[in-house]
Amino acid sequence: MSRKVEEWTVLSMLEWGTDFFKEKNIPDPRHSIEWLLAETLNIKRLDLYLKFDRPLSSQELDTLRPMVKRRAQHEPLQYIVGHTDFMNARISVNEQVLIPRIETEQLVEIILDEHQSEDDLSILDIGTGSGCIPIALKMEQPDWEVFGIDISEDALNTARNNAEKNDAEVSFSKGDILNPHSISVPGPLDLIVSNPPYVKPDEKDILERQVKDYEPAEALFFDDLEKMYNSIIEFASQKLKENGYLYLELHENYSQQILALFDEQKWSARIENDYDKKPRFIIAQQL
Repeated sequence: MSRKVEEWTVLSMLEWGTDFFKEKNIPDPRHSIEWLLAETLNIKRLDLYLKFDRPLSSQELDTLRPMVKRRAQHEPLQYIVGHTDFMNARISVNEQVLIPRIETEQLVEIILDEHQSEDDLSILDIGTGSGCIPIALKMEQPDWEVFGIDISEDALNTARNNAEKNDAEVSFSKGDILNPHSISVPGPLDLIVSNPPYVKPDEKDILERQVKDYEPAEALFFDDLEKMYNSIIEFASQKLKENGYLYLELHENYSQQILALFDEQKWSARIENDYDKKPRFIIAQQL
């Protein structure tokens, strides 16, 4: 970005930024510069294409430059700008919480579709992170009573901040699913949802740098997936109402392995695919 200030326009910055990020092997280079430039100008990304000839001021360049440098180090865009959109919520994110994924949005959509006509449900999100799941549910269904737990106090602080910003009344507390006695939420519950860490540590090297170098390892990796999911299933079997539901997100490579953990005498469980046709979710009802 050494060009004279007066020579920079939206179009020239988009072209330069795309080439620069390509050289740095940044995923989706055009998308990256669009996102950062739109954030700098406080406009929508699509609106950039209505302002191709708009010159960039020296102040705007000073704002953009450090963000470009951070992205060139493979730092996730969401951490650079400090937020992401999830369903109808604006979710603040930082390196203490996992960045919400489109798959998790789909999980929320499944819950809303299957329970849209039900009032006064009580719901717990296990491993809530940024709080995106319970906040999105509460915003769509204000009459539902929604809780979230996490082992990380930093994550809980982020979740509480997000709930306040989105005017969503969600109760967050500290709890470790591997130590269920640490979990204190009212019960029994109608529904439990969880997107736990489901990447095995030996898979770390195949992940993109923006994931493995920046997102919190404790929210990504767990070496004994059966132990993690068994703990959730056992807790749900104790805490759910009769005919209550458990919704789980999981690694597509281990979907059948996790499904096999459900006792067919106690649960009716099925696998649902994500938008990429990968087995991503288990939906189970207690019998």
